[in-house]
Formats: sequence, C-alpha cells, structure tokens
Amino acid sequence: MDVHAPLPASLAGSAAAVGRTLVDRMPLGSVGRLGVAFSGGVDSGLLLALAVRTLGADRVLAVIGVSPSLARDELHGARDVAAAIGAPVVEVATHEGDHPMYRANGPDRCFFCKDELFSRISDEVAGRHGLVAVAYGENADDARRPDRPGSRAATNHDVLRPLADAGLGKSDVRALARALRLPNADKPAAPCLASRIPHFSEVDPVKLGQVESFERELRRLGFADCRVRHHGEVARVELADVDLARALEPDTRAALHAAGVAAGFRFVAVDVMGIQSGAFTLPLVQVDHG
Repeated sequence: MDVHAPLPASLAGSAAAVGRTLVDRMPLGSVGRLGVAFSGGVDSGLLLALAVRTLGADRVLAVIGVSPSLARDELHGARDVAAAIGAPVVEVATHEGDHPMYRANGPDRCFFCKDELFSRISDEVAGRHGLVAVAYGENADDARRPDRPGSRAATNHDVLRPLADAGLGKSDVRALARALRLPNADKPAAPCLASRIPHFSEVDPVKLGQVESFERELRRLGFADCRVRHHGEVARVELADVDLARALEPDTRAALHAAGVAAGFRFVAVDVMGIQSGAFTLPLVQVDHG
C-alpha cells in the first residue's frame, strides 16, 4: 500500500479535510510529532495513514496501549497494520485494571480506560518522543452516540479527533481505507475485551482471558466477526447474521461447545439476534434526542 497514492475525487476532499484539521490543530510553527492512539482498527488505522500522508512518517508516532483488555491477536494485528502504513510504533503498558471504578464496570468504564491511556501517553511517551499533540480515531458517527464515555477523557486531555472534526462517518472511513488499500479496511469492529462483561459485573483478568480464548477459537472455526459475552458460567455467543445457521449445524455446534468449555465456561448459548453493538451500555445511558 502507499499512503500517498492518488485518491478518487469523491474521496480526496474528505482526506484533505482530515489533513487540514491535523495541520490546523498542531501548534503553530511546531516541528514536533503527532501521537496517534492506535488500536489497529479501521478508524485509528485510517487516522494513522492520513497523518503520515499529511505530516510524514517522521512526524507521526502510533501509540498502542497494552493491557489484559487487549487481545493478543489484536496487538499483533495492530503492529502489522502500522508496519504496512510505515509508521513507527511505541507500546505503553496501561493499568486501568488497578482503578476500582474501572473494575466496577459501570456504564462509564471506558472513561477510566481512556483516561489511563491518555495519562500514560502524557507521562511516559510525549516527552521522550517529542509529541506536541495526540489524536484518536473517533469518527462522526461515534461522536453522536451516547455510549462513548471515553470521549470525555479525550476532551479532558485535549486529545484531537480529526475524523469527527472533518465530518467523516463510518462509511466514509471504510471507503477511504479501501481506497488507500489499508490492510484493515474491512476488519470487523473489535471493541476491547472488557466490553463483553455485563455492566456491574467486575472486570478481572480471568474473565478477560476466558473471553479472549473462546473468541480466538471462534475465529479459528471461521467466525471472523464474533463476540463472547461473559455471563458467569454461560458464554453467550454473538455472530454475524450470515453465520448463525452454520453455528447450529451439529458438528459446528459441538465444536462451539467444546471451545467454550475449554475456555472455562460451563454452558454455551448462541444469541439469535446476532452481534449487538452497545447492547450492554445503551440501555443504561440517557439518549439525547435534541
């Protein structure tokens, strides 16, 4: 891939808008670097690519927060995407699990996770690597959702959100990622492992490990887009609609059960509603219809 490749006219304006936002929000006359909070997903991947396109790889640094809530497969994938883009990477250990409010797992759990990440970047990365600004991959659709408390942490830390500021929604992000041939352009959304645990059920490394182990086996079985929701002894498996029928075939059903038991669950259930983004959080937050 080439982040500097020409773009179709229908997409060039969106890429330029993100570039202008980055340039405008960097300190005037600065020759410092932009840190991009990087998860390896398509949003932060596109932001990283457009930052390199606009500022040059020597002025951009991908920062990956590493903790038990990040699946190892996701970490390896993030490294590969950053390498394909040509951006240098630094990994920083985050310790959100030490915060009692994070472990308590209320609807604002993501605030404490993002606050920890942005604090670590400020304390451990910014000075050492010459960062003068930090950005993350919130898009315009995310900005309108009520279940994104991490955005409050971004505001508190003056973290930039160039995709949202430029008005790029998820479909715009996907289209630009495909045009730039990013290796993660069609990657399914992969929220952190803690999002699989119902609110007010404590987040701990054992539960996170069970979810990670079962989801890894689901992907090995060919279910690329999946969630394992942790309900104590019960694993509730959410799959893409196109995969539901296959999941109930006798051999596949037996394999799913065996994988769940191996991961530490007693029972395995397949949710007939498929994947449900925000299903734990949305019922608990106030929706602003104004």
